[in-house]
Amino acid sequence: MSCLLTQDVDRAAEVLRRGGLVAFPTETVYGLGANAYDSRAVARIFDVKGRPRLDPIIVHVADVSWLRRVVAEVPKLARELAERFWPGPLTLVLPKKKSIPDIVTAGLKTCGVRAPDHPLAQKLLRRADVPIAAPSANRFGQLSPTRAEHVRAQLGDRIDLILDGGPCRIGVESTVLELTGDRPCLLRPGGVTLEELEKVAGPIEVAQTDAAGPHIPPSSPGQFPQHYAPRTPLIVLDRLEQLPAGQRVGLITLGPVEPPRPVEAVEVLSQRSDLVEAAANFFAALHRLDASDLDLICALPFPDQGLGRALNDRLRRAAAR
Repeated sequence: MSCLLTQDVDRAAEVLRRGGLVAFPTETVYGLGANAYDSRAVARIFDVKGRPRLDPIIVHVADVSWLRRVVAEVPKLARELAERFWPGPLTLVLPKKKSIPDIVTAGLKTCGVRAPDHPLAQKLLRRADVPIAAPSANRFGQLSPTRAEHVRAQLGDRIDLILDGGPCRIGVESTVLELTGDRPCLLRPGGVTLEELEKVAGPIEVAQTDAAGPHIPPSSPGQFPQHYAPRTPLIVLDRLEQLPAGQRVGLITLGPVEPPRPVEAVEVLSQRSDLVEAAANFFAALHRLDASDLDLICALPFPDQGLGRALNDRLRRAAAR
């Protein structure tokens, strides 16, 4: 038996206020939400996902005016970035307010916060009238969900309600930018590109984000070396000629290609090789390949610019074993 799938925002808001868990759509991926002030509800997120307690959770707010509900101070640059990119796929890491429980931030004194750009997410926030702590609505480390059916397949009846808003528009998680040091630091590439951010913030440091592990807490979600992974093994090729023979192989590519040998399935993310379209299709394509009874999924790297930077990050972590 699976949980209720609905478009009833009022019902979803009531579930959140009562301490329940609601999966809801954003423009990036589906989130698994709890009242950010309710430590018991947030603890249930970790249990349902199988998520390590040292992995911080992003808090979602309706708009810039909600920042003071979550963070202790709002620097000028944070406000400028929020006014430029919110609602949208940008998470800002700032000093947290004491009212945000330590379980949300994994004991860190900072909190990642963003305003999602999806009409159902916005309605849910305003009807519930509380910030929503929400990682992706999947089992920890597995493929991110970009459709309601992805959530139901992974989490089933372990949550209270799924708010169905159709496929996610952007399709990869938010960019995470830390603003607590002397210079902005990119902790995770995502739906807002580094190039776009630097037009507002100036030069941005790019963090080494593969150090997180069992004894090294991450400073942002998505920093574990293995993450976003299908159950089927995935490898990243330098060129198509490296496609292995003698196995049931699926291939995921940016644009149309001619494989040098037959493969079981090919997922072309964009007939125009457009990175925006490719990002929107990325996780859904991996879900389909993962359900195709393959021995191996092969991928070609993306151009390392714009959204390609975020897609390459997801591929690298999905391939880590």
